Amino acid sequence: MRSTVRGGFLGRLVRWALVLVLVFGLVGPAAVVAIYRVVPPPMTWLMVERMFQGHGFDRRWVPLGRISPQLVRSVIGAEDARFCEHHGFDFNAIQKAMAHNEANSSRNGPGKIRGGSTISQQTAKNVFLWPHRDYVRKGLEAWFTVLIEAIWGKPRIMEVYLNSIEWGPGVYGAEAAAQANFRESAAQLSPAQAARLAAIIPKPLAWKAARPGPYIQKRGGHIAAAAGTVRRDGLADCVLR
Repeated sequence: MRSTVRGGFLGRLVRWALVLVLVFGLVGPAAVVAIYRVVPPPMTWLMVERMFQGHGFDRRWVPLGRISPQLVRSVIGAEDARFCEHHGFDFNAIQKAMAHNEANSSRNGPGKIRGGSTISQQTAKNVFLWPHRDYVRKGLEAWFTVLIEAIWGKPRIMEVYLNSIEWGPGVYGAEAAAQANFRESAAQLSPAQAARLAAIIPKPLAWKAARPGPYIQKRGGHIAAAAGTVRRDGLADCVLR
């Protein structure tokens, strides 16, 4: 009799645990993503962390239509040339990154790691998750990437990305970055300015768009050329209609 009662209790406990996993692991994130399809996402984990580190906070949300197409093309050229083609994950880029990291490690030991994250993955990480790498975060990043691709679509992903990423100490989003670096609105960025902003995305606390050193000048030139290819080949057509 006791074993039957105990078995029934354990069965109910397992069912409730599954319900909680379903609600908080599947339904909850989907509901939040659906809300952020129309509402600008608030402060991110990284923004809060930077404030505790003593950085300020400058973020000025603007719709995608008030961001220069030059910047859209530049970030696609710099960060994710197949943004309009994939559904959140660029498996070719992931394989190339893994091969590079394995070769680099075998030659030189632990060194610089190349990532294969798409703009969609970067957006999922920046908006919903903490900045430090671990397996739990990567798993959640994949799930949120699937959700934003399904619920938001490419234009909204780009809009949130360009309004959320870090572009300097306490500087977040394209409008704040354009004003801080060039005293221009995001809508008025020139091709060279847009390329420089895209060039500093990997290291926004160390690299400067307004006063670029030789490396950023060279990198900006490459990105400007890539942006030209993006325009010529229609690689941003899913965003710039």
